[in-house]
Amino acid sequence: MADAHEDLRKPVEGGDGIFVIRGGGNRRQWNGIHYKTGLSAKNVGAKKLSMNVATIPPGGVASAHIHVDFDVMLYILHGRVRHEYGPGLKQVVDNEAGDFIYIEPGIPHEVFNLSDTEPVVAVVARSDANEWENIIPYDRKRDRG
Repeated sequence: MADAHEDLRKPVEGGDGIFVIRGGGNRRQWNGIHYKTGLSAKNVGAKKLSMNVATIPPGGVASAHIHVDFDVMLYILHGRVRHEYGPGLKQVVDNEAGDFIYIEPGIPHEVFNLSDTEPVVAVVARSDANEWENIIPYDRKRDRG
């Protein structure tokens, strides 16, 4: 049986402490978001960090979820995005290209591309080298009063 991470290692160049992935298009999808291959424990042996470029297609939504015990920071390169967040997803913040976003561990949130014609593109850094393994779905009805 082939190594589950073999395809993620193919584009990695280098060694002896410095590893590189050169350009390329979106290769993977999770929760309505398209990702480039990126760097993580799956292909470079990172222990505390992963980094990627994420694209939410026009009109796309990343369903409500929670990051368990890790920080997330984003930098919006292109487009406009809305986060509905907190208990019951009752709070709202809109962001656009040039904005930095920090999401604390444990905060429920759902992400919406505000355009029906343009994608949202963001650099995503996580303090978890395992990428998506420590993310759980969130039911927005759970915390409604």
